[in-house]
Amino acid sequence: MQARHAHGAGLGFRRELIAPLKAGVPDAIRFFEIAPENWAGMGGSSAKDLRHFTERYPFVCHGLSLSLGGPGPLDEALLRRIKSFMAEHGISLYTEHLSWCADDRQLYDLLPIPLTEAAVKWTAERIQRAQDILGQRIGIENASYYVAPPGAEMSEAEFISAIVREADCLLHLDVNNIYVNSQNFAFDPLAFMHALPLERTCYVHVAGHYVEPDGLLIDTHGADVIDPVWSLLEAAYARIGGEVPTCLERDFNFPDFFRLTVEVEQIVRLQAAASRKAA
Repeated sequence: MQARHAHGAGLGFRRELIAPLKAGVPDAIRFFEIAPENWAGMGGSSAKDLRHFTERYPFVCHGLSLSLGGPGPLDEALLRRIKSFMAEHGISLYTEHLSWCADDRQLYDLLPIPLTEAAVKWTAERIQRAQDILGQRIGIENASYYVAPPGAEMSEAEFISAIVREADCLLHLDVNNIYVNSQNFAFDPLAFMHALPLERTCYVHVAGHYVEPDGLLIDTHGADVIDPVWSLLEAAYARIGGEVPTCLERDFNFPDFFRLTVEVEQIVRLQAAASRKAA
């Protein structure tokens, strides 16, 4: 299938949303995001449902389990399945978390990478290998974390910048992850974002989070986006422009479809305002 390029505002492709989406995709939703590990090789009605949408809309692949910074061998078989899946469905963009999640088995959590020179080299080489297998650049996403990375030799922004430079990859900017980390570890989210290599941004995430009774923020993707995160997204567009595809993440605790659409429309408004200012 010929590759379709994502643009505008998008939504995560979830089985819970297939029925309302089949009834009619709102105009504001221009693409969908999918986790290839959950869909590659799937048959039956789920495969038919997916094909129904990939024939009509662009999709983005966002990986969950490649463990780019992990100690175990890079899962090259998974990368080859992803490459085949992307070609089958005409998907042109793949991104992954800048984290690790596996050793000799999957840990089912996204863990922070030590902020060291050795980790930069190790992770960048694995990203380069992933790019070689896929035959394209990938985007790496700034991750949320709940324990400060051990043995830090540099700031997180410096670490991300060094990896992007050494791997010659792209940046997947998650503004909610920046906000969550900034509140949990008491730093300025705007200053952090401006220290990233924003000129390499290929993709953006915005999402909601949960606040624990003790004030700890958890990146759940299970709540509405709050105003400070919208403001951070607006500030990002002021730097990167309003043309970068942006996905609203919602993984559970789904509101009615109208409320989801309202949040996607807010992305569209911010993108349009940034484009007008740039013009």
